[in-house]
Amino acid sequence: MQKAIALAPLLAVLGCSPAPQVAIDEPDPELNLLGGYRSGDDECRRAGESAFTIDFLDDAADLVACPTGSADAASLAATLPAQMVTQTQSYTLYSVARR
Repeated sequence: MQKAIALAPLLAVLGCSPAPQVAIDEPDPELNLLGGYRSGDDECRRAGESAFTIDFLDDAADLVACPTGSADAASLAATLPAQMVTQTQSYTLYSVARR
């Protein structure tokens, strides 16, 4: 009973915070994908400007698109200061700080 009472404030706060919407439930938007981000054979690619990416571009960071769930995506997130900004049906987009 005491555990339930102790958890009540936490559950109330969690219930008030809307979950961030990071995925879209539509066909993949047009992505302007450039060469491999870390090497030529990297599945993660730098994403250039497009109607979809314009709101995620930053002059102090690279916008990188990786196939969702790929080993390269996991490696990127584990080894670089990569922050996930959104997802499409096929790609996860990360903002990777350059500085």
